[in-house]
Amino acid sequence: VQLVESGGGSVQAGGSLRLSCVASGFNFARYDIGWFRQVPGKERQGVACISGNDGRIWYRDSVKGRFTITSENAMNTLYLQMTNLEPEDTALYYCGADDPPLGRSYCLMTNDYAYWGRGTQVTVSS
Repeated sequence: VQLVESGGGSVQAGGSLRLSCVASGFNFARYDIGWFRQVPGKERQGVACISGNDGRIWYRDSVKGRFTITSENAMNTLYLQMTNLEPEDTALYYCGADDPPLGRSYCLMTNDYAYWGRGTQVTVSS
C-alpha cells in the first residue's frame, strides 16, 4: 500500500487549497480512505473520510461547509478541497487508508487506520 499526498502550501486566511492523494496497492473503492491532520505536540485528528462499506462521507465539525472530500476511483485518487481556510487549519495533512470490518461506517477514528502517507504541509496565515 502506498499513499502519496500533494497540494499543500502557504495561504492567507480565507484562501483555498486542494490536496490530492494518489493511492496504490489496494482496492481503493473498497477501503475507508480519508484525510487527517496533525500539529506538533497534538494527536492526529480526522478531517474527512469516505467509508468503504457504504460510501458515506464524514467530516469533523470544524470543517463542515468549508472542506469537501471527493474521490476519483478510476484514478485511485482522493481529494480534499479546502476553502475559507483559517489559521487553525494549519497542520501536516495526511492521507490514510484502511480495510474496514463489515458493518463499520464511521471512518474518522485515527486509530482505525493501518496505512498512511507522509503528509503535506498546510500553513494558513492571518
